Amino acid sequence: MNDHEKYMRRCLELAALGAGFVSPNPMVGAVIVHQHKIIGEGYHQKYGQPHAEVNAIKTVLERFSNAADLLKEATIYVSLEPCAHFGKTPPCADLIIKNQIPKVVVGCRDPFVQVDGKGIEKLRNAGIEVIENVLEAECLALNKRFFTRVLKQRPYVILKWAQTQDQFFAPEDGSQQWISDPLSKKLVHQWRSEEDAVLVGKNTAAADNPQLNNRYQPEAKQPKRVVLDRRLELGNQLHLFDQSVETLVFNEVKTALEENIKYIGLEDFDFYLPQYILFQLYLQDIQSVIVEGGAKTLQLFIDAGLWNEARIFTSKTRWGKGIKAPEISGEVQENLNSGNDQLSILYPTKKP
Repeated sequence: MNDHEKYMRRCLELAALGAGFVSPNPMVGAVIVHQHKIIGEGYHQKYGQPHAEVNAIKTVLERFSNAADLLKEATIYVSLEPCAHFGKTPPCADLIIKNQIPKVVVGCRDPFVQVDGKGIEKLRNAGIEVIENVLEAECLALNKRFFTRVLKQRPYVILKWAQTQDQFFAPEDGSQQWISDPLSKKLVHQWRSEEDAVLVGKNTAAADNPQLNNRYQPEAKQPKRVVLDRRLELGNQLHLFDQSVETLVFNEVKTALEENIKYIGLEDFDFYLPQYILFQLYLQDIQSVIVEGGAKTLQLFIDAGLWNEARIFTSKTRWGKGIKAPEISGEVQENLNSGNDQLSILYPTKKP
């Protein structure tokens, strides 16, 4: 591993610390190196707050009395191209130029239209050496949610369900019957805190009365809740309507805001429903969503080809009958053990 890759890996480690806190912004890490020694580090910690480059430069300024001289001889590593526009914070490219840092190493370019090469161009026009695409694949993978939202104008979609060994999803009578292992349930709660929203259909909401939160880490960020209730048939006594977090209700009856409950009216539930839902979530600045059920809702997204990742728990139990699990095909990325369950992680098959 060369030095550029070593320091970029540190950038990625730092960037990942922002998971769950910076959306809809990307996760970014920055490292400042002087004579083969790290003198400053930073990452984007929370949406609306200073970016990684700002925090890294700040640590140098606070730690060293000769910071200005050190920065003029340093290299700054950034996992994502420094921004060149005014958003909630000033342009990071301008800050690098102001501190006369002579070399910038970038993991990958930012596809956001207001950046996309403009930060690199501004740095080079100022006489700064820029090295691009160091660990590019890893940097792109870290922010796959952000890139999906920017490039496809929809959230990154994760499908999640549990099924029996003989591939049944739920009892035929619509009653609640747990399939997955307690360890798998705990893992699902952790996933919820890492994504922006969790989505279920009306039947799942009625049968399971889910809270769709992370109850194992109540101090963690809680996802927004999304439910499909075409005719607004769900009762207000359900956990989904407890006003604890923002809840979006897709329906064809009304559009209204009632405290933390946002009713979003759609004209047609019969055609292009997943497309309409995802575009509305995009407009709500939701960068990622976990679709947790039911089987019909999950199949809607599968049939539309609107998914990025599927996480499927398969238990050792057999029911012999019930509602069949969704049918999906894709590339199996991993098969893991989760307690007594097997967890399979699939990605869509790449087009030739």
